[in-house]
Amino acid sequence: MTEAQESNGVGSADALQQRALDVLAPFVTLRTNDDGSLGFEYAGALCSMRAVNLSPGLDVLSLTCVLAWDRPLRAPLTKRVADRNNALQFGSITIIGNGKLADVIMRYTFPAAGLTDEALMTMLLLVLSGADRSRQGLVP
Repeated sequence: MTEAQESNGVGSADALQQRALDVLAPFVTLRTNDDGSLGFEYAGALCSMRAVNLSPGLDVLSLTCVLAWDRPLRAPLTKRVADRNNALQFGSITIIGNGKLADVIMRYTFPAAGLTDEALMTMLLLVLSGADRSRQGLVP
C-alpha cells in the first residue's frame, strides 16, 4: 500500500473487512460477493457486510441482514417489527414494502477501527444474535 493510500484510508477498510472475515469464519460460511462485500447466512437471515473508510481513521463495518422476505404487508407484521425494534440493542429494523408484500431488513453500521479481534468478534456476534432473535416470529 502506498503512503497516499494509507493517508486517505484506502486499504484500511480492506484490512478491517479481512479481520471481520477471519473472526466470523468459525461461526458462518462466508463468501465474497461480486461487489466485494462479504455474504453469509446466520440463523436463517441472509447477511451482507462491508467495511468502508469514511475518513482517515474512521473505518466502519456496515451489516445488513434480510430477516424475512415476501411477508404479507399487514398490521401484525408492522407491530412485530416495532416490538423487535424496541428490544434490539444494536441496529434498526425496517419494512420495505412492494405492493402487498414486504421484506424485513436489519441494518447496523459501527466504527470498528481500533477494536481488537476479540472485541470485533464479540460485537459482530452481539449484532447477529439480535438478528436471530428479531427474526423469530417474522417467518412461518
